[in-house]
Amino acid sequence: MSQTKKTEFLIDTRGEHRALDAFVVAARFSRDGRTLAFALGDGTARLVPMAEPAGDWRSVSVHDGAALSLAQDINPSGFLSGGDDGKLRRISGDGEATDIASFGMKWVEQLASHALDKDKGLIAAGVGKVVHLFDESGKKLKEWTHPSTVTGLTFDAKGKRVAASHYNGVTLWFVAAKTDTPRRLEWKGSHIALAFHPEGEAVVTAMQENALHGWKLPDGQDMRMSGYTTKTTSLSFSKGGKWLASSGSDAMVLWPFFGGGPMGKAPIELAGGDGINCTQVACNPKDELVAGGFEDGLVVLADIGSSRILPVAPPGQGPVTTLAWSADGTQLAIGTENGFAVVVDFARRRM
Repeated sequence: MSQTKKTEFLIDTRGEHRALDAFVVAARFSRDGRTLAFALGDGTARLVPMAEPAGDWRSVSVHDGAALSLAQDINPSGFLSGGDDGKLRRISGDGEATDIASFGMKWVEQLASHALDKDKGLIAAGVGKVVHLFDESGKKLKEWTHPSTVTGLTFDAKGKRVAASHYNGVTLWFVAAKTDTPRRLEWKGSHIALAFHPEGEAVVTAMQENALHGWKLPDGQDMRMSGYTTKTTSLSFSKGGKWLASSGSDAMVLWPFFGGGPMGKAPIELAGGDGINCTQVACNPKDELVAGGFEDGLVVLADIGSSRILPVAPPGQGPVTTLAWSADGTQLAIGTENGFAVVVDFARRRM
């Protein structure tokens, strides 16, 4: 960037932002794209109407304590929220919060959902060592117990399998199995984040030891990806699974999952070199683009093919804690540790 020309950030021309005065835990767009939700450390959520994001951001009281997790609901307009009050709650598009389940003093730290069609779907909640599986109405279907606390939770792209990370590896559960006989993917150590390849070809975790570990499916071959300067907390596969983007360095680190990679292949690094660690990554669901958030609050958008970088949000608002794309890839939500929340509309004009 030129030292003589002031950097132009996209939030100035395409963004709406608020100071929410609480740690932004997560951001998610509703399945119909009409609403954006920010879950906050004070137990509230902010609902942003995407038809008029400059309008009122509705505050909803959700938890008696901090929100810990957020996911899309099965219905097109709502959200699911887990908190340190032991509650799994549903937030409707018009701001009503209702209970699905209560787990006493146990925290609801992991949430995932999968819509099978317009009205049917599955909800998975990680509570301590147990994953609880519900249908779209909130009816309990199954409980799956793990050897230690569940640290990551996701469905595969078809909603047929659930992957749960924990100490010493990952467990794969088959949702429709009459007898629950899980598949264990083992690797010693602490696994703290999880991603499922969109084509079902691999499962990858972030490790406490500043490295990634993966398993190729279906043969279970181990993959080891190292060289990080700090712990990776964010993983995101690009459209079709060609690249795996990751935080944990002073750049966005992207590993190739093609041509026999990632083993024996070097990653590419985007938007780095200044010594400020990347804390969040999010690949665009439609294009070969990846958003990266950094420890100083900087957010950039990178074209993976050309390595072109666009500045999205300036530094100064605290470490970026969440990034989320709308399903059509036109809107990016950003949240930070200091309570700065942003939505950027890339459809306002061509990039």
